[in-house]
Amino acid sequence: MDTRGNSERAPAYERILRLFADVQPREGATSLILIANIFLILVAFYLVKPVREGWLAVTDIGDLTKLEIKAYSAFAQSLLLLGILPLYARLAARLSRRDLIVRVGIVFGVLLVAFWLSQPNMLLGGYPFFGILFYLFVGIFSVTLVAQFWAFSTDVYGAARGERLFPLIAVGAALGAVVGSWLGRKLISLPSIEAFDLILIALLPLSASLALAIVTDRRGAYGDPSQWTTERWNEAAAPSGHGPFRLIFAHRYLTATALMIMVFTWVVTSGDNILFGIVQSTLAEELAPLANTPQAFDKALQEATASFYGNLYFWVNLVALILQAFVVSRILSAGGMQALLYTTPFISLAAYASMAFVPILGLIQVLKVAENSSTLSIQNTARQMLWLPTTKEMLYQAKPTVDTLFVRLGDGLAALTILVGTRVFHLGNLGFLIFNMCLVLVWISLSTYLHREHDQWKQAAANPPPRDFSPHS
Repeated sequence: MDTRGNSERAPAYERILRLFADVQPREGATSLILIANIFLILVAFYLVKPVREGWLAVTDIGDLTKLEIKAYSAFAQSLLLLGILPLYARLAARLSRRDLIVRVGIVFGVLLVAFWLSQPNMLLGGYPFFGILFYLFVGIFSVTLVAQFWAFSTDVYGAARGERLFPLIAVGAALGAVVGSWLGRKLISLPSIEAFDLILIALLPLSASLALAIVTDRRGAYGDPSQWTTERWNEAAAPSGHGPFRLIFAHRYLTATALMIMVFTWVVTSGDNILFGIVQSTLAEELAPLANTPQAFDKALQEATASFYGNLYFWVNLVALILQAFVVSRILSAGGMQALLYTTPFISLAAYASMAFVPILGLIQVLKVAENSSTLSIQNTARQMLWLPTTKEMLYQAKPTVDTLFVRLGDGLAALTILVGTRVFHLGNLGFLIFNMCLVLVWISLSTYLHREHDQWKQAAANPPPRDFSPHS
């Protein structure tokens, strides 16, 4: 539909939104609400993320290094998700999409309060394992809420509108990450606010995001609920409940999607682990004069780590915002889904090759900004668009599993890489970087297969009669 003839009658905000995407008449309001929704979710996450890194920096477990603690904690998330995800799938088969979103959000809010009470020198504090538990929680918190949001958005929009509007909606995620990381740095610098207070402050954007989800559920794509929208108010989020694992492994498209997400997470997390180890060793050298006063050393290390990552996240998210607002839709228009799927792995390949030859902390930080910002913008948009031609059952059961469990399996494989590489093969940074480049080649191969499969599923979703998504289709 050509909307240019309606430009003069369209509200000003719709005309502005059309600078970034093909927003058709009456789609602007819901698009803005969804942008604000994912914006608030990412603000909440980036308020607590630096706290996670700082808490982990002062968590000592036996003779494990900080790098090993970080890597092995990520693997433990996979074990937790194996128990959590089937329960989430059962809830999706029983609850409406609105009730599902609200109840999951409330549970996360209660847990945030509990962890704030568990910080050192508070009511429940003083135990090292609370730092590990918080690390596990934040990882599950972030991927679950984000996966749930995109499943909900796909449900509201459908395939055709989603393909046009998802690059625009994702601008809210990029902006929320920038604002959240910037806000966290500013709040920590205030004398009246400590780092752990960010956990409680994160409750505000989290609560607001739940309210906006309720509004979106009521209004639908246009603000004038259709019969289809009203039926979804009381219908279960996933109308049938075959279970997430059966769905994923019954369809080659979903299996390949899960594997691609696992491999690219493996690549990016391994790079993050290398960076974390370098940062900790560098800061330890800088803070060596405090080594004789352990309490002062731990506090300084915690604050320095939180400050470094707060600064890193700010630049990653600022670049991601620029890419999302001005580059992603143009890549999609110029090269389609294939270009979106290929851009980030080729950036990663170039980044790790450069790191291998010039291993300087400043350069590594710049290259990780390039890789991670591309992951948060270009690759993230491609990931969400892969689900547009799928069913509601796949959206609310298979997608959360892929976006949580397989992400954490990628983290776990990165941890296994650290374990085997350091303890068995005694690899240095160069060895890990070469291994990462090999993984990127696997990532590119899976992206090639997914591009072909996505075209077939997209055509089947757009042209009746609907495709028979039987096992191995």
